[in-house]
Amino acid sequence: MQNEKLNTNSIDTSELSFNDFKLIVINDYKIAYESRQASVLGRREVLTGKAKFGIFGDGKEVPQIAMAKAFKKGDWRSGYYRDQTFAFAAGISTIKEFFAQLYANPTEGADPFSGGRQMNCHFATKSINEDGSWNDLTEIKNSSSDISPTGGQMARLVGLAYASKLFRENKELDYLKHFSVNGNEVAFGTIGNASTSEGVFFEAINAAGVLQIPMAISIWDDAYGISVPAKFQTTKEDISEVLKGFQRADDAAGYEIYKVKGWDYPALCEVYEKAINVCRDEHVPVLIHVTELTQPQGHSTSGSHERYKSKDRLTWEAEHDCILKMREWMLESAIVTEEEIAELEKAAKILVRNAQKEAWNEFLDSMKSEQKQVVDLISAMAQNQPELSKISAQLASTADAQRREIFVAARKAIRVSAKNLSPERDELLNWYKNQEELNYDRYNSKLHTNGNESPENIQITDAVYDESSKMVDGREVLNACFNENFSRDPRLVAFGEDLGNIGDVNQGFAGLQAKYGELRVTDTGIREMTIMGQGIGLAMRGLKPIAEIQYLDYLIFALNVLSDDLASLSYRTKGIQKAPVIVRTRGHRLEGIWHSGSPISMLLGSLRGLHLCVPRNMTQAAGMYNTLFRADEPAVVIECLNGYRLKEKLPNNVGDFTVPLGKAEVLEEGNDITVVSYGSSLRIVQEAAEELATFGISVEIVDPQTLLPFDINHVCATSLKKTNKLLVVDEDVPGGASAYILQQILEDQKGYFHLDGQPKTLSAKAHRPPFGSDGDYFSKPSVDDVVEMIYKMMHDANSAKYPAIF
Repeated sequence: MQNEKLNTNSIDTSELSFNDFKLIVINDYKIAYESRQASVLGRREVLTGKAKFGIFGDGKEVPQIAMAKAFKKGDWRSGYYRDQTFAFAAGISTIKEFFAQLYANPTEGADPFSGGRQMNCHFATKSINEDGSWNDLTEIKNSSSDISPTGGQMARLVGLAYASKLFRENKELDYLKHFSVNGNEVAFGTIGNASTSEGVFFEAINAAGVLQIPMAISIWDDAYGISVPAKFQTTKEDISEVLKGFQRADDAAGYEIYKVKGWDYPALCEVYEKAINVCRDEHVPVLIHVTELTQPQGHSTSGSHERYKSKDRLTWEAEHDCILKMREWMLESAIVTEEEIAELEKAAKILVRNAQKEAWNEFLDSMKSEQKQVVDLISAMAQNQPELSKISAQLASTADAQRREIFVAARKAIRVSAKNLSPERDELLNWYKNQEELNYDRYNSKLHTNGNESPENIQITDAVYDESSKMVDGREVLNACFNENFSRDPRLVAFGEDLGNIGDVNQGFAGLQAKYGELRVTDTGIREMTIMGQGIGLAMRGLKPIAEIQYLDYLIFALNVLSDDLASLSYRTKGIQKAPVIVRTRGHRLEGIWHSGSPISMLLGSLRGLHLCVPRNMTQAAGMYNTLFRADEPAVVIECLNGYRLKEKLPNNVGDFTVPLGKAEVLEEGNDITVVSYGSSLRIVQEAAEELATFGISVEIVDPQTLLPFDINHVCATSLKKTNKLLVVDEDVPGGASAYILQQILEDQKGYFHLDGQPKTLSAKAHRPPFGSDGDYFSKPSVDDVVEMIYKMMHDANSAKYPAIF
């Protein structure tokens, strides 16, 4: 329905006749009014129980119409959950799709933004196909997938805009015709006034000002953040006043800052046209502070704004509703008569109501056949087991049954009939098993892109050495790897704190900025959240970013962006968007509370959707990078902080050999005990194994290499079949990553059945390591700890052969 509306985005209004102008204005009002009706009806659908929850864009319709006029093919949006009118006006969403998402309809095509996985007003456009191949993004009005954390979109916005700068200034990227037209694309961001209090907002504003990128941020200011008024949110109660120092001047780069009332349709159209032209042509970031907005239905369906707004405020909001003010202006300007506008509003209500009914009926129709099947199958079983008839009758009488009710009934009938085997029961069981695969696709699939360029599809090439292969510092292996790949692929860019000029604090990028230029190897400010966002946005636009966080401990500063946005991107869009960012960092053993962290369990718990690589040395890290550079899925690579100056043999094919992700490796074969460890701790285990050999104890050492995924070929369980004993050595806190590794080996790989004794873990202490070598020794697993732990396990199994040490 919305796609049939008049396309006004490319019309030059200066050359319009009055009748043409009138047509455009009326069409704009029609979209705004339809959007308001969708909000009103959407709230009603939640309050009547058809939908679970709703947040709507009421009160922001008119400025979003103005913003949509300046939004062109190739542009990108990174917004938040108030932008439905913009989505309707830009043709990104229809009203029917809006309601399908409100109902969480997982049927293919119903909710094209998230496959029923996100709540309403979370939009996304299709960047990639099922096989992971890219669409032509220059022919799409692009919307990056929304997230609910209200400032989280800001980090990604920086990267989306930064990509335009790289496409414009780096002519080596000109061949990427499907991603940019000379960097002319603007990245549009939206945020509520209250969320400008968040740190990620200020990080992003500062980053964009430094980078001078075509980023246009609109602040929808309705003077509240849920129930909290602006006086508790913002200094001076005015964010554009706060940001005046960012205004550019003749002698200093910065922003163009605009302020406009959200109910003034002509002024909004003028400001957006002017601001976006500056942003697009000059690559200057712009900020548009849209004030005096309202929120007629309150923050969400979970409460009423009458509880916290004064009568005077509510009266003011009723008088300054942007749609009402636009209506008044249209009548005063003789653009439309009262009769014409009343007829338009009547038609809009009917159109929205019909779209809602159609979306609801399609949602129910997608499940009615399942409901009938299960009722019939359980009824057939009830012929021999009468107590089942109650289950089938209850399901049959459930009006508007959703899939949950259907499967509750099916599973209960299967449980209740466990002792009454019959062909009818087999039929229900077969139906249920067949549905499991369908439901996996509906609700659980696409954690990863799983396309043709998945890491698992990258050809494995072994490292090659010969007599002339040199022994070099580990950092030199990395440096050679990065150099070879940057020469091979112009899409590769790297950025981070101290990465450019000095080549990173451990010299992995030494000399590469001088060789490849500042656009490709770049220093950043200290701003971890937007370093990650920079990577996400670039990757969504077809580039291959390496976003560096200097130390693993500092990844905590960016964990919200990585977890909320990057890790969930493929899943929450059901595979229509991807961002193959490589997050490079360094960690594990060194010295001190802030520079020797291994908070792996934190990453394991929050970054499902990323690959987590924990190479034991720089050669393995280089092989993993080579794999990831050729793949299209995001990853974190944690280099060993104490390994940069250790000597390693430089492979002849340092830029080409690949290490498979998820493939564990047996480093040393043994017969008595299996020890699983990773990263820097492996050297500790290997040294301990030498001493244990003097006691006649043979240790098999397994390096999983990656923790996400973990040992997909079950090397650990195979080892346990031989040794029957298991120790996990880990630098994380007690019960941290070691608990995850145990779960994978004992439960997933069924390693429990091969044990002849209690599996053990040897981890760091429950605090960060104190400073100095002694601090490391007394807080993280040492060679002595490993030797004595393994010896004790052997003593417990055979005390005669291995008498107690202590």
